[in-house]
Amino acid sequence: MLRRLDGQLQGGYRTVSRGAGIDFTDLRAYTPSDDVRHIDWNVTARLDEPFVRQYTEDRDLTGWLVLDRSASMTPGGAGPGKADVLTDLAICLARLLSGSGNRVGAILYDNQRQQVIPPRTGRTQTLRLAHELGRPVEPGGGTTTDLAAMLRLAAGTARRRSLIFVVSDFIGEPGWEAPLARLAHRHEVIVLRVVDPAELDLPDLGLVLVEDAETGEQLLVDTSDPHLRQRLTAEVRAREATLAAAMSRAGVAAHRITTDHDLTRTLVDLARRSGRRRG
Repeated sequence: MLRRLDGQLQGGYRTVSRGAGIDFTDLRAYTPSDDVRHIDWNVTARLDEPFVRQYTEDRDLTGWLVLDRSASMTPGGAGPGKADVLTDLAICLARLLSGSGNRVGAILYDNQRQQVIPPRTGRTQTLRLAHELGRPVEPGGGTTTDLAAMLRLAAGTARRRSLIFVVSDFIGEPGWEAPLARLAHRHEVIVLRVVDPAELDLPDLGLVLVEDAETGEQLLVDTSDPHLRQRLTAEVRAREATLAAAMSRAGVAAHRITTDHDLTRTLVDLARRSGRRRG
């Protein structure tokens, strides 16, 4: 899969902070879309017209992978689960970023344990990340995920302006929108929301015992009841709309990835959409 991705994602890229390098290049007239922090006040005072400084782009990129390893992300059935998709995504992204000479770090988060892997380059960093993701996750202890704490940890860890991938199902405590917006204010943030298709469309399996992966609460549900299925469908649509609106207000690029999708095609589409968005 990595070989296929390398072939389809070849080419240059621009830093997440365009024109924010340290080498001065030129001066040009100020436009309303420019950052006022780049105004050269000495030249502006002499010419009585605002001018901004331009710098050579710093092509060194620091990438961070913020990985939700909470109970709701753990495997729950046959076939690839959300944790498997998270692992594949993390390894692919680390390989692609570090393979171009960029530094990549990771934050592995759950309510019981938080681990920070400092940014490094090279194949060894990807292997370390794969090793850590291969470790079993401790039981969640019956509490829902504190997504706001996860995002605050990311903001406090990534000191330098970076490209941050948040990989999560966003099942957890409310109140994460403001920390996500603050994170996106300083960094370029891409949210990869991993979803099991069964969470979007409950299959008709008759009478089943369902369990909340976060709290352990169990409930006997008749999945063949048409009224129940209609109500669940309405609730899923409302939740999806609420999540999309919250991501938009936070100013982040959000992508939904289901566990039954081809990961290579998903990453290629993501790169193309993100490129168009930055352009």
